[in-house]
Amino acid sequence: MQLLTFTVAGEAYAIESRRVVEVLPLVRVRPIPHTPDYVRGIFTYRGRLVPLVDLGLRLGTGPLAERLSTRVVVCEFVIGGREPQRLGIVAENVISICSAEDADASLPSLVFHDAPFLGKVLRISGRTIQVLDVDQLLPTDVASGLFPLATATNQP
Repeated sequence: MQLLTFTVAGEAYAIESRRVVEVLPLVRVRPIPHTPDYVRGIFTYRGRLVPLVDLGLRLGTGPLAERLSTRVVVCEFVIGGREPQRLGIVAENVISICSAEDADASLPSLVFHDAPFLGKVLRISGRTIQVLDVDQLLPTDVASGLFPLATATNQP
């Protein structure tokens, strides 16, 4: 499995590169009232409105600084087995692609009720990297609010 690595508050994280659509410079967003603080807002991407999640706030480390190295990773986000949607995530130092097969040590996926997006921890080339599960970044109620058409067909 290939991983796109980046940092949040100085710590290394990754997501599966097959989920990455594009990496963009930081974009301006329109805030969405009554959303959790980690939802920065929405932005236009190729004619579609896309929610943007601040990984610093989602991980509980504080908002990410707006630097030249701060990027938006546009990802495929799947809700309940439906067609993939686009989700933007803000990360720092989006730096490299690496292979999970190169890990010389690993810790299986962690299980935290409040943070189901935290996946396994790998040691690759001297770096400790935690893999994030993109599909679990948003709680169900937040995902349903941001992607109502994608979840409407799941209703009985």
